[in-house]
Amino acid sequence: MASTLSARSFLVAAAVLAGTTLLTACQDDTTGQGSSSKTATSTASAKVPAGSKGVSGTFAGGTVEYLAPGKYIVNANGKEQQFLTAEDTKVYGAGTICGKYNPAANTPCTVDELEKVLKNGSIAADVVMKDGVAATVTERAAPDEGDPVDDSKDGSGAPAGGEDEGTIDGINKGKGVNGTWLGKVSYLAPGKFTVSDMKGTEQQFFLANDTEIWGYGVICGDDNAGEGGQGGTECTEEELEKAAKGTGLTAKVVILNGTATTITEDH
Repeated sequence: MASTLSARSFLVAAAVLAGTTLLTACQDDTTGQGSSSKTATSTASAKVPAGSKGVSGTFAGGTVEYLAPGKYIVNANGKEQQFLTAEDTKVYGAGTICGKYNPAANTPCTVDELEKVLKNGSIAADVVMKDGVAATVTERAAPDEGDPVDDSKDGSGAPAGGEDEGTIDGINKGKGVNGTWLGKVSYLAPGKFTVSDMKGTEQQFFLANDTEIWGYGVICGDDNAGEGGQGGTECTEEELEKAAKGTGLTAKVVILNGTATTITEDH
């Protein structure tokens, strides 16, 4: 009888031990699955570090062009550098990107306004980059334009000569650049263009109501300038704008105080 009880006790003890071992194994397996799940979730939400750092530096005196949404290229001193924009990129305009003409180029603009303008053509701007992303993009106003100087009036405050000039900023009262350029003319904004020299350096200029525009077949008119031909034809600002937005226009531009006095299509 005692032998039978001992055998039964041994069997019960063995069963309890086996059950405890199985329960522990199941708990370990469940815990392992939970740990794996948490790790996978954490990895999925982690930010992926950039593979490499981009270019940092200041690209002054450059020309900025559009490449793709949020992606641009600046050409400064004959070297091209691509860059991106971010939500915190600061954009300052001088009248082309946004706002009115502002020689100080400190008008706050948006990245969307920058993109919209660049889709229509390049602009002259300085770009400060950090790791390939623009920290600031600052439009360059026409060189030496300065603040308007109202010398159209005499010391008494009355218009000189008895009538107001009624012209745009720069002509007869600005401090813009003077000279003659022969090169490619590009459109920037209504009434605002650039002309590039043989080295690719761009000079901004404005149009006035009395700017003379002469075409020889591209802006307007006839390309036959020889004997019996039509010769130069006076064109409109709208015709110049359309040609400058097209495949290209080469012309001689005479600038006074930052404003074109004459634009003559190369022929």
